[in-house]
Amino acid sequence: MNLFKSSLCFVALTFAVSVSVSATSLSEKNSNLEQAITKAMTTFQVPGVAVAIVKDDKVVMSKGFGVIEHGKSAQVTPDTLFGIASNTKAMTAALLASLVDEGKLTWTTKVIDIIPEFQMPDAYVTREFTIIDLLAHNSGLGLGAGDLMIWPHTTLTTADILKGLKYLPEVSSFRSEFAYDNLMYIIAGEVIARVTGQTWQEVIKQRIFTPLGMKNTRATFSQIESSNENVSRAHVPLEGQLNVVGGNFLEKFLSAGSVASSVNDMSLWLKAQLNNGAYGEKLDENSPRLFSQQQSREMWKARTLLSVSDKATAQDKTHFSAYGLGWFMKDYHGVKLIHHSGGILGMVSKVVLVPEEDLAMVILTNQQSGYAFNAIYQQILNEYLELPEKDWTDYYHGKQQERVAREQKRLAKVADSVNKNSKHSLALRDYAHTYVDNWYGEIHISYKNNQLHMQFANTAELKGTLEHYQHNTFIVRWHDRTLEADAFVNFNLNEEGGISYATMKAVSKATDFSFDFHDLKLKPKK
Repeated sequence: MNLFKSSLCFVALTFAVSVSVSATSLSEKNSNLEQAITKAMTTFQVPGVAVAIVKDDKVVMSKGFGVIEHGKSAQVTPDTLFGIASNTKAMTAALLASLVDEGKLTWTTKVIDIIPEFQMPDAYVTREFTIIDLLAHNSGLGLGAGDLMIWPHTTLTTADILKGLKYLPEVSSFRSEFAYDNLMYIIAGEVIARVTGQTWQEVIKQRIFTPLGMKNTRATFSQIESSNENVSRAHVPLEGQLNVVGGNFLEKFLSAGSVASSVNDMSLWLKAQLNNGAYGEKLDENSPRLFSQQQSREMWKARTLLSVSDKATAQDKTHFSAYGLGWFMKDYHGVKLIHHSGGILGMVSKVVLVPEEDLAMVILTNQQSGYAFNAIYQQILNEYLELPEKDWTDYYHGKQQERVAREQKRLAKVADSVNKNSKHSLALRDYAHTYVDNWYGEIHISYKNNQLHMQFANTAELKGTLEHYQHNTFIVRWHDRTLEADAFVNFNLNEEGGISYATMKAVSKATDFSFDFHDLKLKPKK
């Protein structure tokens, strides 16, 4: 008997068995995931989802589920375009990283050296503000501060944003606390434009989309060809019914959140991220790069710490959480997750990287349920990290029900405390003025047919009717109910009985933070 030949046969047989087991294992994983995705879609009323998973530099899943628009037949495919929203931020960070590699700026370059008119509320902060500070969400401004300058779609420009920044209220010391901030990423895009002499839209196409072969991806929805019908519609559920909303999503967010992409294209981006900026069919030291390995480390370095709950430590083995440059990061069952979510009206998305496992995923959806994408990405991690079995859809459905019940209870308690016999101090017509806020601009309150009406001058969609709540507080009910952002309007009187100023605050705690009504101080225009 030829022992050498027998050994080769044994090795070949062992290899064949291992390959077969591996293939079966992958098939089982994806089969389990497809069932989980379908369940999440049904549970959270999501018409369409697209998912791509990259493992060991291979795309092991790229698939569409459901339909582009509720009630219609066109199916979601791996090439269907969705708004990736704030997952754009990592791309903007990568563009800056490439400019650092080229020596055109550094991470500690002062913003005023590139944009001289940049001005924060505090002079010291203005002088010290760096490129890192634009990306790390630690400016000292509040959560979503100034987002009403860009959301819903406004007539304001980047120049207007730069003028308005200095009037936004500071809520913490510079570099002391995390507060998610879209405006700083818009200014980061302006830095890119001024350094390169091109628009951010041109630069992201030249430096990311074209090199990676992201052929269907566009910097903004308005750049999508009218002939392209494979574009997902956005949906908002109201009273059990899905409503189609939106158009040119987040055009004003630009470098903070305007990219439209597909999971096929995003899988190319995921590969480049896992390869620390390198891309191409065959990776070696001569491979082309979006950015260097050093800059990859800089972007994945913790810059601003976030708190971690005891529950997260017990459930997810999470001991740290932080924001880097365009990315969140945390430890999760012994591995480091690099991740980010994105949300616009009627669409949410999630990108997750697990560098140690050479694993990455992207989830794009056409409904605004964060519970759905969280359930899906957690289920993917369960399968690919081989964690203890858990139904994440059931878990997040329970969380959703708890949150809804808690908010309903809070609103009922507030309603019970309202003095229903109270009257407004002035005649209704006396509240009608043009009001001015230093950072937003004009807001009109008019009187017609014995009713007050509000219109944000720069935001066509923010149009509504004021109804009396109690005393000198009203609630503005927006005509577009899919905004889900009704707000209190409280009028403060002066010693002469006239209106000194008005403030606003969202009625529901579930209102998206980008409706930062609480940052407004409206003074009657003289």
